[in-house]
Amino acid sequence: MPEDHDWEAYKVPPTRTPVSERTTSVPNPVNYFQTAFGYVFDAPVTFVREWIERWQSKNKFYYYHQKFRRVPDLSECLEGDYLCYYEAEAQWRRDRLVDQEIVEIVRERVVACKHREGPNQFQNCAKEMELLAQVTKAYQDRYGDLGYHGNARTCLMKQKHRMMEERKAAQ
Repeated sequence: MPEDHDWEAYKVPPTRTPVSERTTSVPNPVNYFQTAFGYVFDAPVTFVREWIERWQSKNKFYYYHQKFRRVPDLSECLEGDYLCYYEAEAQWRRDRLVDQEIVEIVRERVVACKHREGPNQFQNCAKEMELLAQVTKAYQDRYGDLGYHGNARTCLMKQKHRMMEERKAAQ
């Protein structure tokens, strides 16, 4: 519809309810309360909120893109260097969480493929199932039998024992 309406072409039907225009000489106290509330409570809060939003828009922080620097492994820490121990432990925990998510993503892909393929799942989802077997074996080799309270030191000792068993089996 054009912006300049032709009021003669589109006449609005008259309303049936009479409009009461009560005007008194006494002002409405609600208007005063609304104005006072706006100046006392709403205006400072709005000002502070807008100031914070302006400040945050300058300094964007994306928590989901946080990148940690790689720290030395626990085997590379010097004896008595407790800060290195702590950093290696934190690095190990992050790596474990990442590996858990990798296993979960591959598992979800296998489930989606099985659901999608239906009765042909064994031949059409063979690659995904093989990948899941590899990923779970790698996760089990590294983190298996550590339990909930496993840490970087026990994981390192487990890997050391596994390497020693492999050397004995090779000889």
